[in-house]
Amino acid sequence: MLAFVFCSNSNAQTDSSHLRISVLTCAPGDELYSTFGHTALRIVDSSKQTDIIYNYGTFDFDDPDFYMKFTRGKLDYFLSVESLAQFMYEYQVEKRAVTEQEINIPASAKIDIAQALKENMVGANRYYKYDFLYNNCTTRIRDIIQKYAGLSVSRPLVPQKTTFRNMLHEYLDKGGKPWSRLGIDLLLASPIDKIVTIDQSMFLPDYLMKGVDSAAHRKEVAFIKSRTLISTGFPSEPGSNYWPLIIFSIICIIITFISFLKSKTAIILTRVFDFLLFFKTGLIGCLLLFMWFGTDHKACAVNYNLLWALPTHLIAAFSVWKKPNRFAKYFTASSVLSVLLLITWFWLPQQLNPAFIPITLLLLFRSVQLRKS
Repeated sequence: MLAFVFCSNSNAQTDSSHLRISVLTCAPGDELYSTFGHTALRIVDSSKQTDIIYNYGTFDFDDPDFYMKFTRGKLDYFLSVESLAQFMYEYQVEKRAVTEQEINIPASAKIDIAQALKENMVGANRYYKYDFLYNNCTTRIRDIIQKYAGLSVSRPLVPQKTTFRNMLHEYLDKGGKPWSRLGIDLLLASPIDKIVTIDQSMFLPDYLMKGVDSAAHRKEVAFIKSRTLISTGFPSEPGSNYWPLIIFSIICIIITFISFLKSKTAIILTRVFDFLLFFKTGLIGCLLLFMWFGTDHKACAVNYNLLWALPTHLIAAFSVWKKPNRFAKYFTASSVLSVLLLITWFWLPQQLNPAFIPITLLLLFRSVQLRKS
């Protein structure tokens, strides 16, 4: 009994802050916005009997300009607070695992973290410009525990030469989201093909959790063994990740077959498809240009998908109804560009989705045919 009392008094004297600080890592969900999981910070104050969750992943969906700001990368995210029960409700309903890692640091460091979070809750300090790769709900907490808790990871958390795109594909493939992967590969350009550093790899919740687990321990800093608050598996059943490639290949084969038929109906169908093919790829090209130059999304800059989704296809599409031979030089240039793209496909600075290969082949074939007509 005397030994127990002595130990209790010693612990109380060493930690006068009465604070317990933990990193909460939430497992991925079924919806696209939750595919990569979530991170929050928990602070329990035994002296005030409070249990507060600090969440950097909040935004105002009721903002009248929400969609425009979101599209242009100008939407402000902000720090919010809620009780543990409020925070956990969503994950309990969706059956998503939540893991807690308590940080064992000196009382002064705990007080500094709590004070920094309180200051972040004041006025304009709450808001920050969200960046999917470099400034999100996970990187914000990573930076806090690096600054105040001495988080230091010396060993790589991912294999050598892993890129941001590789890490995103891991979750999209595991969640059975091939069409979401296609959309991300279309919009997110060459910047996400950079090889990640150790710090950068912790931009995703699971990898920050791994970083905390494998952190180099200093004499005065250690990370307590994690515990599971909600225990469930990955919610999605992985399906085939090749559906986009399969479907686009089938379309390519069907259109190619129809274009060789000489009937009047086949000729009309071919013209209609030519218009839709070039018009839609032109629209995609305009969208990619807008995301590059008209928004603050750094990950959308220098997009090599523009080599097949030429914005000028939008104008060329209308030529198929009149005299395509007037655009013969244009379709010749388009054919040459498609050939060069296919030859260099796997050596470009950007990893292009293989499902776009059938589309590029179809653009090549139809450009050659229209050049001859």
